[in-house]
Amino acid sequence: MKAASTPVQRPRDARLLVVDAHGRLHHAPRTELPRFLRAGDLLIANDAATLPASLHGRHLPSGETIEVRLAGRRSLAVDDVREFTAVVFGDGDHRTLTEHRPLPPPLKPGDGLALGPLQAQVLRTLDHPRLVALRFAGTPDAIWAGLARHGKPVQYAHLPQPLALWDVWTSVAALPVAFEPPSAGFLLDWGLLRTLRERGVGFATLTHAAGLSSTGDPALDARLPFDEPYHLPAATVQAIERTQAAQGRVIALGTTVTRALEHAARRGRLQAGVGVATQRLGPQDFGWLRVVDAIVTGTHEPGSSHHGLLHAFACAPRLQQVDEALTAHGYRTHEFGDSVLIERQHVTPPDALLVRAAEPRAHRTMSHVA
Repeated sequence: MKAASTPVQRPRDARLLVVDAHGRLHHAPRTELPRFLRAGDLLIANDAATLPASLHGRHLPSGETIEVRLAGRRSLAVDDVREFTAVVFGDGDHRTLTEHRPLPPPLKPGDGLALGPLQAQVLRTLDHPRLVALRFAGTPDAIWAGLARHGKPVQYAHLPQPLALWDVWTSVAALPVAFEPPSAGFLLDWGLLRTLRERGVGFATLTHAAGLSSTGDPALDARLPFDEPYHLPAATVQAIERTQAAQGRVIALGTTVTRALEHAARRGRLQAGVGVATQRLGPQDFGWLRVVDAIVTGTHEPGSSHHGLLHAFACAPRLQQVDEALTAHGYRTHEFGDSVLIERQHVTPPDALLVRAAEPRAHRTMSHVA
């Protein structure tokens, strides 16, 4: 795969690799996504707008230049913006590969940070020199104003030109709670939604605080994704229940939607309301997803947390086949890249059956992507 280096959400030549429940691969223009969905299916998107979560400033005790990337918070409440988890880098910007960014100066509880018009204090370090909990000074309104004036979207070296907020907001963006864009939703536009409605495909949303995709440090990347708050509306739960009752498929638009839905159903019944997704979906969940039948997502690189989640839909040999096809056909990766539609495989691995035979799970017979 090659990196998409232009921040165009819906390039005319965007492509879609479809992997049906039997492992068959289909290549198509991404505009043909509705052709692979059926009447009675339900597509669910993350309607989180993206925060300007990259803040440059100074570490006051040392006077050194730093970049703070906000990475987590405990809720989606509008007024709950004083405390964040953050990843801190030394001097530099997005034009340097994340893995080559220097460490920040040693950070200690009580250290002050000057971040443009914002003042923050390190509350505690989180078992890594780059990861801290911090607290902003001021009222929620002042903090929001400071983020809007000084913050920039988090971005990486494959995109040379600075991103603007409108580059990273999807067509259904609502509450600004994501730290990086829920980029699977970039393919959405009103024309696509109209086509889905005409084909009898339902559409619903939830809100999930999408986190960072990379920290540049292997040990810290292994902890991704961090805990992420979400809100699942009652209307979306009702739409899912109607879809399941009619034997339709629940299709998650992105890894964040998958994570939120599966966390909300962790006790066996899908629960509307607020929550914090703490689980990490992966091979251990293959054959045991409670809600999501298929995922539409970007083309993720092996080893990333996003790619790891895809193991819940397909076994390792199948994903290797997918990765090889994406590379051989020159698909573009990263947030402005191409897309894949993966329907979860029918077969439940025998070892998973042995381990989880006693767990109550909802299963439905799946038909392949048409």
